[in-house]
Amino acid sequence: MSANSRLTIAAHALTWIGLYQRRGHEVATSEQIATSVNTNPVVIRRLLGELRRAGLADSRRGAGAGWMLARDLAAITLFDVYQAIEPGPVFALHRATPDPECVVGHGIGPALTAVYDDVEAALCRELAKTTLEDVLRDVLKAA
Repeated sequence: MSANSRLTIAAHALTWIGLYQRRGHEVATSEQIATSVNTNPVVIRRLLGELRRAGLADSRRGAGAGWMLARDLAAITLFDVYQAIEPGPVFALHRATPDPECVVGHGIGPALTAVYDDVEAALCRELAKTTLEDVLRDVLKAA
């Protein structure tokens, strides 16, 4: 099973847009953002569409079309981004109900749900501690 990179790509795109705007540009194209992320512009447009629906990004159509932040980087946490693109739990239980006559099949759901709930709460707390302003600061330090 491979790791999901959607949060990383979304944070990258929003942080890039924020820096681009600080450098005097009003909007960024999905092609420009995709070059930085090293992916297809369609991937960026789909992801930014989700971020727009969550109120984190905005777009302009027509002449001068492109993407912009809907909020300042300091007002967007990694948790905000996570909620926008990864709705639902981090871990899921079985798709089909396990055998209720089996001792493990009967008890696995409640046992794992307690652990998964704690993990999800910890993840959300940690993501909420970091803004995209923090991310940009650390990116610029590393440059």
